[in-house]
Amino acid sequence: MTTEHTQEPQEQTGHTRRRFLAAAGGAVGAVGVTALMPVQSAAAAPSGPRVAVLGGGVSGLSAAHELAERGYAVTVYEYYDVLGGKARSMDVPGTGGGGRKPLPGEHGFRFFPGFYRNLPDVMRRIPFPGNANGVHGNLRSGTEALFARAGGRPDLHFPLRRATTPPAPGDLTPSWIRDQLLAALDLGTRLPAHEVAYFADRLLVHLTSCDARREDEWEKTSWWDFIRAGDMSAEYQTVLGIGQTRNLVATRAEVASTRTVGRVIMEALLLWGLLGRGMDGDADIDRVLNAPTSEAWIAPWETYLRSLGVEFVTRTQVREVLYAGGRVVGVRVSAPDGSQERTVTADHYISALPVEHARRTWGPALRAADPQLARCDALETDWMVGIQFYLRTPTPVVHGHINCLDSPWSVTGIGQAQFWDVRDFPADYGDGSAHDCLSAIVSEWDKPGILYGKTARECTKEEIVAETWAQLKDGLNDAGKTTLTDADRLGWFMDPAVTGLGGPDPQNREPLLIHPTGTLYNRPSARTAVPNFFLVGDYVRTDVDLATMEGANESARRAVNALLDADHSDAERCEIWELYRPPEMEPLKRIDEVRYRLGLPNTFDLG
Repeated sequence: MTTEHTQEPQEQTGHTRRRFLAAAGGAVGAVGVTALMPVQSAAAAPSGPRVAVLGGGVSGLSAAHELAERGYAVTVYEYYDVLGGKARSMDVPGTGGGGRKPLPGEHGFRFFPGFYRNLPDVMRRIPFPGNANGVHGNLRSGTEALFARAGGRPDLHFPLRRATTPPAPGDLTPSWIRDQLLAALDLGTRLPAHEVAYFADRLLVHLTSCDARREDEWEKTSWWDFIRAGDMSAEYQTVLGIGQTRNLVATRAEVASTRTVGRVIMEALLLWGLLGRGMDGDADIDRVLNAPTSEAWIAPWETYLRSLGVEFVTRTQVREVLYAGGRVVGVRVSAPDGSQERTVTADHYISALPVEHARRTWGPALRAADPQLARCDALETDWMVGIQFYLRTPTPVVHGHINCLDSPWSVTGIGQAQFWDVRDFPADYGDGSAHDCLSAIVSEWDKPGILYGKTARECTKEEIVAETWAQLKDGLNDAGKTTLTDADRLGWFMDPAVTGLGGPDPQNREPLLIHPTGTLYNRPSARTAVPNFFLVGDYVRTDVDLATMEGANESARRAVNALLDADHSDAERCEIWELYRPPEMEPLKRIDEVRYRLGLPNTFDLG
């Protein structure tokens, strides 16, 4: 059984946040995936200014949420017939039977690190039956990450529980941090001692660098060069170079910005996560949902937004944002096939499209009004595509995520059914024969695979599936154990955004923003020079500085605050959580700021 689905490209309008938080208990959250055709909302039509949100992904829904709770009349225009963007899950056609739902497919598995704080806040405000904390109560913690090695090499297991007793303020010194890094790397990586020591010292350099040095020197330096990977062992290059960049954020270590990798992945995700600093309450490092994304999060979110009067206009493609007289005066839209072209108008406009689609809608006049729009043309994207494998037997592998370090296609994955404790997989999905879903992601599309010697872009869809399965087995079936067998695999589903595979011009409608050096300088602010036009999305400049759902939500908060300022509104502004900054490091950063201005290296930078 091979299961595929061709996704088709999405129709509908606010009240103060406090007022609706008080009434949230009366809202009914959806448990299953709801139909997304236009319906008459039961809520009274909001009487505030009208806002057109162009895009129904995480950033667009986040903006709609904040505005609707503040009394604005919001209409979201979405290309697909479902909401959620890359975060959504989707039914695999023709796979349900005996009263069960179709098998769940997705763009790629979802991941909610503990350092996310903006997105969890909005999840707490989405009602869900039986959950005091709303949709946030559907999060489950992974306890371990598996770095799977091929060729019989021992796998690397990293426990992901936060420290039960975080370091006291006086303990968090550079020498203490260095000792903790050395211990963790020595225990988990089997790297040569001198390479472990060098890497720990490089992290200390970044940790104590001032903001100016990070935004200049380290933004212009690749992670590969920063950790001197070219001079180190192949193991060092794989584990600390490629494994922390291409496999996680689809950016090659040779070009990935040190500022982004060091600040978000090494510090916020790993170091502060393990130490329990700057986290979402008592969250662990790695969290996932307890059911398919649309069931556990997106559908209840849509239900709540409809209760606030938000309208959704689906199956609508944004063609051009129209600019005249110093303002946006409308948006030209159509059906996905180009028919039913029309112009929609509002008082304010929020572009919530991914950057590769948004910049096509900005005409010369609009670009001339704000030069930062043109700089978005320099932002880069790459492919990061998901494949789900449906298995006959429960196959959790590890209680967390899998990173196949030696995979030429940078394959990662997770066994999902183990976290879906509110679901019985064979009783709820498919025809009853599938007991698990191993959700994998291919992040490297330009290197030859192990079966056909072709890059992923050169392969047909079936060849990609076979190759990805082979690379998963290569990492998981070794050291005397067989985790995956061909006989256990029932079927598969691949992200339908990828088309034309095996042909001369394969396309991907949903690539991922990547972070090569210099990306920071081309990321726009949420506020534009056009007073009624705002930008949201994971490409917008935010503190989290990474293409994530957290960045998408943070950008929406910044855009809504800018809109409230432009509207001279007295509504409460959105709270914004920034990445954790340990106070113990601030004196060292101030010293580094002086050294940076004098042209001197960081105190710990010994070359």
